[in-house]
Amino acid sequence: MGDTNVALLGEAEIEGLGTFSFSPEEVETLRPDIFQKGHFSLFDVLVHLHENQDIEMEYHFDETMNTLVIDSLHRHSDWWYSAYYDGGWTEASVFRMDHYPYKDGMFLSFVHASQEYLDSIHETYRDEIKRRQENNKELIVEEVIIRGKNTTLRFENVEVKPHGLRNDILQPDIISAIDVILSLGEAGKISYDLQWYESIGTAEIVKSYWVNRINEDESAGRCGFVYEAGAERFRFFRGNHNHIPSDVRAINSPEYVEYFWICI
Repeated sequence: MGDTNVALLGEAEIEGLGTFSFSPEEVETLRPDIFQKGHFSLFDVLVHLHENQDIEMEYHFDETMNTLVIDSLHRHSDWWYSAYYDGGWTEASVFRMDHYPYKDGMFLSFVHASQEYLDSIHETYRDEIKRRQENNKELIVEEVIIRGKNTTLRFENVEVKPHGLRNDILQPDIISAIDVILSLGEAGKISYDLQWYESIGTAEIVKSYWVNRINEDESAGRCGFVYEAGAERFRFFRGNHNHIPSDVRAINSPEYVEYFWICI
């Protein structure tokens, strides 16, 4: 039997430049504060291509946003991304590029975006970091909503702690979106179950925990919980609702986190 941990060859499309192949095993992260060794982000793919002289890029880290920013790539600074995991589809995302975990079999494209759009995203990043500082660096989510099949719950000013659920990918002190559920459970506000999925339907590469039950609402068949997190201005399909599993989605200090019930 072959080694199932061997990384597949990756590909990244860059608008106006073409498609570039890379070996994930050769990519190192610029965010070892977020990722464990051997794991990396979408931004790290660009840096890897730059270091291999496939592209020319300038970038810097902005502490006020806790993210890496492209200064120049192919004579432009107005870059964003389109990405989805195996079995997924094109969707809007305003998640930080250097927080977005790379996964085998994913689609990855870097595209031009309007400066107005990027400025709007960056403004929410700054708001998050400011909010975290105002809370003495504790992560407190102003509003957590759970819309189950039978009940709707709302919690205000939820303090979220790291639980190290995915310390194979993320550093132990990194707080992920699923930690919101674990923290509410610890506080006795809800009960829950998690379920590990190697694959789901046509998505052959999943390898993540899903929230399988909250209180009396338990996933069954094609119905269950999904989630989103971020700023109010990007609610739903404007950028907060994307298919990054909640156990590997590092959060800084989102305005809200919502888990809701859907049937597909």
